[in-house]
Amino acid sequence: MKSFLWLLVGVGIGFVVAHKVNETSKGREFFSSLDQKARDFGDAVSDGYRQREAEIRSAIDGD
Repeated sequence: MKSFLWLLVGVGIGFVVAHKVNETSKGREFFSSLDQKARDFGDAVSDGYRQREAEIRSAIDGD
Protein backbone atom coordinates (compact mmCIF):
# COMPACT_ATOMS: atom_id res chain seq x y z
CA MET A 1 0.00 0.00 0.00
CA LYS A 2 2.90 2.31 0.78
CA SER A 3 4.33 1.83 -2.72
CA PHE A 4 0.99 2.69 -4.29
CA LEU A 5 0.83 5.88 -2.25
CA TRP A 6 4.31 6.88 -3.46
CA LEU A 7 3.24 6.12 -7.02
CA LEU A 8 0.24 8.43 -6.66
CA VAL A 9 2.43 11.15 -5.14
CA GLY A 10 4.88 10.83 -8.03
CA VAL A 11 2.13 11.00 -10.63
CA GLY A 12 0.64 14.06 -8.93
CA ILE A 13 4.00 15.84 -8.82
CA GLY A 14 4.56 14.92 -12.46
CA PHE A 15 1.26 16.50 -13.47
CA VAL A 16 2.01 19.68 -11.54
CA VAL A 17 5.49 19.99 -13.09
CA ALA A 18 4.14 19.28 -16.59
CA HIS A 19 1.44 21.92 -16.11
CA LYS A 20 4.01 24.52 -15.01
CA VAL A 21 6.33 23.66 -17.92
CA ASN A 22 3.40 23.87 -20.36
CA GLU A 23 2.79 27.48 -19.28
CA THR A 24 6.04 28.57 -20.97
CA SER A 25 6.41 28.96 -24.73
CA LYS A 26 9.32 26.49 -24.85
CA GLY A 27 7.27 24.06 -22.77
CA ARG A 28 4.32 24.26 -25.15
CA GLU A 29 6.71 23.74 -28.06
CA PHE A 30 8.22 20.71 -26.31
CA PHE A 31 4.84 19.12 -25.57
CA SER A 32 3.61 19.85 -29.08
CA SER A 33 6.66 18.11 -30.52
CA LEU A 34 6.23 15.20 -28.12
CA ASP A 35 2.56 14.89 -29.07
CA GLN A 36 3.40 14.84 -32.79
CA LYS A 37 6.06 12.15 -32.28
CA ALA A 38 3.62 10.02 -30.28
CA ARG A 39 0.98 10.39 -33.00
CA ASP A 40 3.53 9.46 -35.71
CA PHE A 41 4.56 6.39 -33.71
CA GLY A 42 0.94 5.35 -33.23
CA ASP A 43 0.25 5.79 -36.94
CA ALA A 44 3.30 3.67 -37.83
CA VAL A 45 2.21 0.88 -35.48
CA SER A 46 -1.32 1.00 -36.86
CA ASP A 47 -0.09 0.92 -40.47
CA GLY A 48 2.21 -2.01 -39.70
CA TYR A 49 -0.65 -3.89 -38.06
CA ARG A 50 -2.92 -3.33 -41.07
CA GLN A 51 -0.18 -4.44 -43.48
CA ARG A 52 0.50 -7.61 -41.50
CA GLU A 53 -3.21 -8.34 -41.23
CA ALA A 54 -3.56 -7.99 -45.01
CA GLU A 55 -0.58 -10.34 -45.54
CA ILE A 56 -2.12 -12.96 -43.26
CA ARG A 57 -5.53 -12.67 -44.88
CA SER A 58 -3.91 -12.99 -48.30
CA ALA A 59 -2.01 -16.10 -47.20
CA ILE A 60 -5.17 -17.67 -45.77
CA ASP A 61 -7.24 -16.87 -48.86
CA GLY A 62 -4.45 -18.11 -51.15
CA ASP A 63 -4.54 -21.64 -49.72
